[in-house]
Amino acid sequence: MLGEAEPQWLSEEVKTGTTIIAIEFNGGVVLGSDSRVSAGESVVNRVMNKLSPLHDKIYCALSGSAADAQTIAEMVNYQLDVHSMEIGEDPLVRSAATLVKNISYKYKEELSAHLIVAGWDRRGGGQVFATLKGLLTRQPFAVGGSGSSYVYGFVDAEYRKGMNKKECQQFVVNTLSLAMNRDGSSGGVAYLVTIDEHGTEEKVILGNDLPTFFDQ
Repeated sequence: MLGEAEPQWLSEEVKTGTTIIAIEFNGGVVLGSDSRVSAGESVVNRVMNKLSPLHDKIYCALSGSAADAQTIAEMVNYQLDVHSMEIGEDPLVRSAATLVKNISYKYKEELSAHLIVAGWDRRGGGQVFATLKGLLTRQPFAVGGSGSSYVYGFVDAEYRKGMNKKECQQFVVNTLSLAMNRDGSSGGVAYLVTIDEHGTEEKVILGNDLPTFFDQ
């Protein structure tokens, strides 16, 4: 009826959640994410792939608003394609991360998204970049999303410099499994992308096949 106050939930900010991670190894990178898309207490998509290609050997991991993050990824993908044609070779990972940073900063008041950019290029090999509201920093590994707060201690304790590809893949799977177990906004299946000079390898690990730990 006229004059009635609108329900409180209409004016509340919708809480989103996810878990994303990327890590460098000698010669490439491994990215991983869960697949649950949530809006408040509701799960709106159980199997969304949050690892989005920006170019042949450059991917990003999406967190925040799914629509905002996908929009940024699509914009960067288009700009990288044009840039690649202009220079006549594949773009650098740092170039992709800089584009993400610039868009995130320019629209920081309108968009709610955090992207981790990772990939391989001829100049720097495997690289991982964290971007957030204009921040751009290269890290040996990066985690993000609501599930990351449950696993910071684990990744700090388990990360070792010089891990090979197989060890990094297991590191990513273990991190995702722990976060998905603790964080109600993370879940579903685990998506993995491994990138090196030879190309890109994508993998899906079903929830039942994820490693279990003592409390499970």
